[in-house]
Parts: sequence; C-alpha cells; structure tokens
Amino acid sequence: QVQLVESGGGLVQPGGSLRLSCAASGFTTDVYTVAWFRQGPGEEREGVSAISNNDASTWYADSVKGRFTISGDNALKTVYLQMNSLKPEDTAVYFCAAADSTGSGPLGGYYDYWGQGTQVTVSS
Repeated sequence: QVQLVESGGGLVQPGGSLRLSCAASGFTTDVYTVAWFRQGPGEEREGVSAISNNDASTWYADSVKGRFTISGDNALKTVYLQMNSLKPEDTAVYFCAAADSTGSGPLGGYYDYWGQGTQVTVSS
C-alpha cells in the first residue's frame, strides 16, 4: 500500500519561501512518478510539478516555472518542493500524489495515490 505524507505548509508573506516535503513508501514497482498538485479556494485541482524516479525527469506548470523546484532523494522516498518568490495566488492546499501506471497526468502518470494535503497561505 503506497502511503504519502506531506509536511511543511504554513503562512508566508508574498515574496517569501517554503519547502514542502512528501514522505513516500510502499511502492511495489520500479518505475513511478511523484507529483505535487494544488487546489485553491473555489478552484479545480491542478498539477504543479512532478518528478520521475526512472530518469529524474521533471515537469512544471507554467505558473510556477522559475520559482518552484522539485527534487527527491533515495529513490523518491522523500520528495521536496522548494517554493520561492511566493505570490498570493499560490495560496492553496498542496497535495503529494504518486503514479505507478501511465495516464494523462504530469509526466504521463495516472495518479491514484494521494496524501492528505498541507495548507500554504501567502498573505501579508
């Protein structure tokens, strides 16, 4: 059973930084991807960034390119999302998700494993 646990959310002023962490366990396949999604108030959930353990390829939504960086260690047992130059529109619940099969999600994954989410609020 794949388990994902996020941490690191909080309140930050515009222009500030936060680092989210996702502790992943229980993968039974050799190739998988881990992604961050977010859902703001009254908005649909959207993909933010993703990373593959196969070739370390990464993907970013246009809205976060140049500001957010995804990284992982130890076969993606922990995945980080470094968020810099945060804006009020980045306010959302951020979810860590994992895919071990192909689909239409970021980096071609089908994301059927989800964490509980962590709140990020960007406000002065």
